[in-house]
Amino acid sequence: MRQQRVKAKRARPRRAKRDPVTAEIIRGAMETVAFEMATHVSLTATTPILNQSNERNATILDASGALAALSVGIPQFMLSSTLPIRFALDFFGPDGLFEGDVLVANDPYHGGGHLPDYNVFAPVFHEGEMVLIASIQCHHADTGGGMPGGYNADAPDIWAEGVRFPVIKLWERGVERRDITYFMQVNNRTPTFVGDLRAQVGAAQLGVRRLKAMLARHGTAAVRSAVDEMIELAARRFRKAVSSWPDGVYTSDVWVDHDPKGNPDIHLHCAVTVRGDRLTIDFTGSDSRPEIQAYSSYGNTRGYVVAQLASMMDPTIPKNEGFFRAIELIVPEGSCLNPPPGRSVAAGTHHPGTEVGEAIALALAQVIPERSCPQVYKIGMPTVIFGKDPKTARLFIDNSADTIAAHCSAVHGRDGWGSMNASFGNLIRATAEINESIFPQRQLARDYITDSGGPGQFRGAPGTLYRKQLLAPANVYTYVVGRKYPMPGIAGGKPGAPNRLTLKVGGAAEEADDTSRLVAHAAGEAIAYAYGGGGGWGDPLQREPARVLDDVLDEYVSVESARRDYGVVLTGSLEDLTLVIDQPATVALRAKLRSTRIA
Repeated sequence: MRQQRVKAKRARPRRAKRDPVTAEIIRGAMETVAFEMATHVSLTATTPILNQSNERNATILDASGALAALSVGIPQFMLSSTLPIRFALDFFGPDGLFEGDVLVANDPYHGGGHLPDYNVFAPVFHEGEMVLIASIQCHHADTGGGMPGGYNADAPDIWAEGVRFPVIKLWERGVERRDITYFMQVNNRTPTFVGDLRAQVGAAQLGVRRLKAMLARHGTAAVRSAVDEMIELAARRFRKAVSSWPDGVYTSDVWVDHDPKGNPDIHLHCAVTVRGDRLTIDFTGSDSRPEIQAYSSYGNTRGYVVAQLASMMDPTIPKNEGFFRAIELIVPEGSCLNPPPGRSVAAGTHHPGTEVGEAIALALAQVIPERSCPQVYKIGMPTVIFGKDPKTARLFIDNSADTIAAHCSAVHGRDGWGSMNASFGNLIRATAEINESIFPQRQLARDYITDSGGPGQFRGAPGTLYRKQLLAPANVYTYVVGRKYPMPGIAGGKPGAPNRLTLKVGGAAEEADDTSRLVAHAAGEAIAYAYGGGGGWGDPLQREPARVLDDVLDEYVSVESARRDYGVVLTGSLEDLTLVIDQPATVALRAKLRSTRIA
């Protein structure tokens, strides 16, 4: 079939009259398409980080690159697809995209987060005009460069981290560019990389088919009008929520223990200004030391800002471009949240990236504490393990998606839950059984740690001890934070326990991790990662004594912590399950603890 060149018209007048019911129907259809695209990747990808852990999201954008709809996924991922696509639209121009094109981008300095995050997207045409863009973002297990796994703490710059793709066409006018696919394949160590890449391409093409059917049903004008209506609705509801907050400037300071090179105390300063219905987030004063190697790209920072704010507002507000447009974001270039060109950013996507959410949550805890919970995982970054699989004699790269327990802080009205914080969205841990069949490893422990959750009126979730034994010689790449600055408490809650990682467990010389490094492990040695707990919310002395007793019986809290942190006196035996609350002693102890605070 002859391919026709189609002009992509991006700036068009909108219909003045809008139908809100039809707009909601179209929004629901686009969100369903996004969900189907993301599910397609999970069902067709060939690497555990994608087909088990769900580290993928899909988004729908309009022809200008404005976010229109998204799937349920990892918040930061969902909100970082717009800038790379806008670069592509500017780069190719209105005449440079065609029916059947599929593009890929991963460059942090052209709007992306970090190199492992590949954004594959395709324009959607109807009646000769580009109307929408279907996009699917996935984290890949490798990027080329100097270190397997996509994280290279010794990289002097972005070029040493891996291969950069500002934007290239994988398919043009419905035909795969096999030279480009092969070029990407030979610059990636993962044996299953092409399968993952083609899973993304298939998802984008699926999105195109579904969106074309939607356009055929509703028409271009109705879809464009619906997108504008939903974006304006989100911005309007966002501003209405902000207008209910008291005016003022609310500040916070948070720190990352160190960067991957060991430079200490990476500092973020955040000032949130509320003026009527206007909100300004200003990171002026954040770390700008030239020697640090902890940089969150601007696109990554922007995504975390919106993700945190969205978590603190009515969840029924549509998550689209309206959020971005309602925020004035100030991130000075050259700081750790908007790096100078060419700096290494792989680790910075995690830290100080996640601390962006922590800074906003702590600042707004002064305004809306009942909605404040840092969307943070203070783990460092994935503990990448790589070596040769003796069964296949091929390289394996384990990004440790199975061992990430993260931190779950409490919120007003609810204790920390499970072992996945809200920042991870629908990310799930890969199962031990499947990973043991894929990688030469054995998982020996996944246990909660008593007294690791931050005390509070609502208790932070306990941390988790993970122990993984390596069955073949392998290198373990580590980077641990959250030891000096663990998960914070909110509204009088206490911080969670710090992280701890022990390497070469069971070997002749166990090692406690200090900073980012590559450690060779022999077959039979293990890693033991004690993930710290989530922060508490509210005064621990306000927690109901009966709930403290339940926590002790569940072994989340010890008898000693019940007394020390919560002022609850228990008598009897935990072993015999005869514990009871000594009510008079509890009342007296809490009064004493309160008076001590005042003094």
